[in-house]
Amino acid sequence: MAKNFVEELRWRGMLAQIMPGTEEYLNTHMVSAYLGTDPTADSLHIGHLCGIMMLRHLQRCGHKPYLLVGGATGMIGDPSGKSQERNLLDSKTLYHNQEAIKKQVAKFLDFDGNEPNKAELVNNYDWMKDFTFLDFAREVGKHITVNYMMA
Repeated sequence: MAKNFVEELRWRGMLAQIMPGTEEYLNTHMVSAYLGTDPTADSLHIGHLCGIMMLRHLQRCGHKPYLLVGGATGMIGDPSGKSQERNLLDSKTLYHNQEAIKKQVAKFLDFDGNEPNKAELVNNYDWMKDFTFLDFAREVGKHITVNYMMA
């Protein structure tokens, strides 16, 4: 590993406590971490900066960062707080937003290198798109009542 991630965080005042053995593990193994983003806009906000910088330090210390885009969630939408209606986005808009977000984050993370710890963008839509309502009802619904699910 290039640098000690825990020492980097300590030096920056970004570490309050750590589980015993973590530093030793990080110094001998490559680990991965992710930052989840919402693709309902084509730009991230200042609130993402701390997480992005954490991934930057992680990658500079030889570990693997993932940028997780919530495309499946974006297709469902989320009430804005101004109304109860969900703002649904089509796949073209979501893809545009995903690529714009990746371009922003690429200023901090290396997505193009040949190293095993190059950053990767993943989209939860890719593994959720084939999950049907019947799959959901069988896998999740068996743990809750029909009344609760309908609510």
